[in-house]
Amino acid sequence: MIWYMRPGNAGKDGIGKMDEKILIADDEREIADLVELYLKNENFQVLKCYDGAQALEIVEKEQLELAVLDIMLPGVNGLEICRRIREKYNYPIIMLTAKDGEMDKINGLTMGADDYITKPFLPLELVARVKAQLRRYTRYNTGGSQEDVLSVSGLVLNIKTHECLLNERVLNLTPTEFSILRILCQRKGQVVSAEELFHLIWEEEYYTKNNNTITVHIRHLREKMGDSFENPKYIKTVWGCGYKIEG
Repeated sequence: MIWYMRPGNAGKDGIGKMDEKILIADDEREIADLVELYLKNENFQVLKCYDGAQALEIVEKEQLELAVLDIMLPGVNGLEICRRIREKYNYPIIMLTAKDGEMDKINGLTMGADDYITKPFLPLELVARVKAQLRRYTRYNTGGSQEDVLSVSGLVLNIKTHECLLNERVLNLTPTEFSILRILCQRKGQVVSAEELFHLIWEEEYYTKNNNTITVHIRHLREKMGDSFENPKYIKTVWGCGYKIEG
């Protein structure tokens, strides 16, 4: 089931260029076709498929800017495709999940997904999330007015090149993981709540905050950094308040 609303005007916020390729992989053809319509209306180039094998072929052959993956794809499921993408690429991934798929959401975030959306959904909501992810990904891969390099306790983040080193070891981070570290490093010594991290990263007011999205990303970051949950050296939990990195 998907709710239909008439597409809006194309490219009104400057996001959506014809050279930006987005993969849509969903075996529910009605959903895939409708999402394709909305994204094309915003001037994105859409590569659409209905099974996991086709999705992997597109991932290998095309230079993508973002992927939207249904978890329950036939053949190769969306979680496995997400894992394989993260072995080579750091562009944003949005997972589509069933209404009761809470564990699917957690697994998707653990595999490296940046966001998820639950079926049924409004096509305009998915378009908004695509734009939000691309804004962040573009901003932190091309630089901006912020300082290009952040350095805290052996952790070095290059905002312009989207590179992260921990004690001279390269960390392969997703855009969302990089954003969390960037915010915590910029606010070194300060506690940042999960709700504030969520708002700063996704920027869209309609996102519900009563979920464990940030918690899962923090856990995944700690695993990549070799940090412990019980006695973390880098990302510390301030119970009832949020997270912080001390200088």
